Amino acid sequence: MREEDVPAVVELQEPAAVAGLSDVFPQDRHPFPREVIGARWWEELADPAIECFVIEAAGRVAGFAAVRGTEVLHFGTALDTWGSGLATAAHDELVELLRARGIVRPTLHVYAANARGRRFWEKHGWRPTGDVERGSFPPYAELLAYELAT
Repeated sequence: MREEDVPAVVELQEPAAVAGLSDVFPQDRHPFPREVIGARWWEELADPAIECFVIEAAGRVAGFAAVRGTEVLHFGTALDTWGSGLATAAHDELVELLRARGIVRPTLHVYAANARGRRFWEKHGWRPTGDVERGSFPPYAELLAYELAT
């Protein structure tokens, strides 16, 4: 990801987050924090410990991912690509990159109420570790830790 990709990433992230996380963030009480998310991407791009990626399809930015060490921090695709196989292809490429670096048990966090996200990760071999945290955005929803089984 480059600095100039941030607006496109936020633009595609918002409708997908609203559609996929409405059980976690009801939009009438917790609307998508566009400016905060954009600022976070800028900060993460500047952080040498975090790698940010765009997923490209059909000549456009169609998704994103971010990794810090062994942890997948962010991963998503544009709403209009859901069900197309793009997320699976991007997932597989990301896992291949992590494994090439010697990371055999990557981790991530998924909102407990994000049934669609949990199904995606579990379908791809990720399993809950039993660890639970709270998200950093109101309503500070429960996050489940996952790791990729070897």
